[in-house]
Amino acid sequence: MLVSGQAKLKNIEIRKDYSSSQVTADRDMIMTVVRNLLSNAVKFTQKSGMVTIRTKTQGNFLRISVNDTGVGIHAEKIESLLEIDKNHSTPGTDNETGTGLGLILCAEFIKINKGVLYIESEINKGSSFSFTLPLA
Repeated sequence: MLVSGQAKLKNIEIRKDYSSSQVTADRDMIMTVVRNLLSNAVKFTQKSGMVTIRTKTQGNFLRISVNDTGVGIHAEKIESLLEIDKNHSTPGTDNETGTGLGLILCAEFIKINKGVLYIESEINKGSSFSFTLPLA
């Protein structure tokens, strides 16, 4: 996986805390979402940081979370992250680049699969991007 190579270069530990669950969703779309969220987490986490992916059942939904110990996002910027008419491209902690469109695409894929995207962040403490999907 490309993300693990990026993490290794920055000495970032990727922890996995999840169990197998059946959801009603398009596998390729959800894999794209997870890959993008993991890539973003690594991009915005300093060297020797940590990224954790976990799942949790919440009622009739599975919540998938990608948490990092990265630079965080200012509260006022979180609200605009999913607006297509705003420029979201921000260099990573090692000046990694991107288009700023990945998160917008992720939100659309999650919505198509009847889920909801949640974003929480604190400057210098990290971010949590999570989403729900209906259980099968």
